[in-house]
Amino acid sequence: MLSRRSTLAMLGAASLGLSPSVFASAPFPSKALRWIVPYPAGGGSDFMARVVGQPMSTAVGQSVMVDNKPGGNGAIAVADLLRSPVDGHTLINVDNGTLVFNPVLYRKLGYSPAKDLKLVTLLARAPMILVVGPGSDAKDAKDFIEKARRNPGAQNFGSAGAGTPQHMAMEMLMHHAQLKMTHIPYKGSSPALGDLAGGQIPAVMSDYAAAGGFLQSGKLRALAVADSRRHPRLPDVPTFEELGLKGVEATALVGVAVHASTPDATVQALQKSIAQALLSPQTSAKYREVGIEPVGNTPQEFTQMIAAEVSRWHPLMRDLGITLD
Repeated sequence: MLSRRSTLAMLGAASLGLSPSVFASAPFPSKALRWIVPYPAGGGSDFMARVVGQPMSTAVGQSVMVDNKPGGNGAIAVADLLRSPVDGHTLINVDNGTLVFNPVLYRKLGYSPAKDLKLVTLLARAPMILVVGPGSDAKDAKDFIEKARRNPGAQNFGSAGAGTPQHMAMEMLMHHAQLKMTHIPYKGSSPALGDLAGGQIPAVMSDYAAAGGFLQSGKLRALAVADSRRHPRLPDVPTFEELGLKGVEATALVGVAVHASTPDATVQALQKSIAQALLSPQTSAKYREVGIEPVGNTPQEFTQMIAAEVSRWHPLMRDLGITLD
């Protein structure tokens, strides 16, 4: 039963032409937030969610629970999101695989990024880096490319998995440099980098967050960066464009999305809370420490970025015939 004060407030709202729901609706968030991560605990995407979730929880006065749902290149996690209540209290980490690559890789994908998801904000960008281990005798990136050209198909490369940004970055390099190498997919960056450091494979494309420890210890070497500018943690390592390979730009984009039917006002509230936590000095420093660039842009800016990535990647993937089913 409504109190006398609530009843008077609602009558007053009606006299002004306002809906009583303005007063009846609960503030957002009104309960704990569930943050779905499509990868196992301990990985880069998991790190990004947990580091932001802690200060965000304090700011909004509700707990933020990270729920790891790996598998299917993110499709399992998206299916979980789409079964959840459409109230903005369930969010999901999304990346290039979920939003850009999967619609081409899978002819029977169980979701549509454009129809089923509404983008909230980009958490971070992590450029891909060509990294080699003791299994490669390449002096630099140009030497690596020349050796691979001389022996088509003989050179192997590893990745964090088929269809991941790491895999697609090497596909892009092979296309632009006219190389043919053999792909060895792993179940995550850690096992791929472990075999790279052990000499079982000669090369991978990796983000700095995953490979940084190996690079700092000298177990691995960075040869080139697939970005428009040099990596702040690798100031002496050139970009592919500096080496004469224009267009070899591949960056992992990790952001947040919700169900497409989530009200815009709720999306805006989420974006504000996430961006404030992400761009605080303490959180952004944690991102930069592991070589990740924090962003925290608007839903519109994030949507435009993904549209540009679709325009760039889909023609290339179709020309190369890259599919997984």
